[in-house]
Amino acid sequence: MAKSGTASVNRRVEIVSAAIEVFAEIGYYRATTAQVAERAAISQPYVYRFFTKESLLVEALEVSWQRILKAFQQVIERAEPAELEIGLIRAYEEITHSHRSEILLQMQAQTIQEAPIRDAMRKGLGEVKQLVEKAFEQAGIADAAERTSNFLARGLLCNVAMAMDMPELMKKR
Repeated sequence: MAKSGTASVNRRVEIVSAAIEVFAEIGYYRATTAQVAERAAISQPYVYRFFTKESLLVEALEVSWQRILKAFQQVIERAEPAELEIGLIRAYEEITHSHRSEILLQMQAQTIQEAPIRDAMRKGLGEVKQLVEKAFEQAGIADAAERTSNFLARGLLCNVAMAMDMPELMKKR
């Protein structure tokens, strides 16, 4: 029976991965679960065995936020205080390159009004804010709350620069 449970978990992961790609490419509202199923090479009823379209987006968002939290936690555990912020920036830049669809998905989700989706976005961003601010405080960074807000704002600008293929937005003068 454990083998069947593992297969179900793997299938859920495959469905969520396919949904991230499909939603990022064509948008949540235009995308269908049939398109997600096709990308995952399964049947649409099998998608519905695990998810509604909305719950699929929520799970995809949770995956994306967990990736960021895990990457940031790894930096926090090994970075010297003076290198903390640059380490977090590099980790986020790596995510925007290696998991672009997840970032595009988060950007789209910022405009979606359905409560479960807004809740997933609030929760994810709130956890990132809390993690970064606590790390800045523990590193002795002055004005940790303000530096955290600036860090998050720069991350959002990074998202826009990536999405619009405008790297000049991120160049330092």
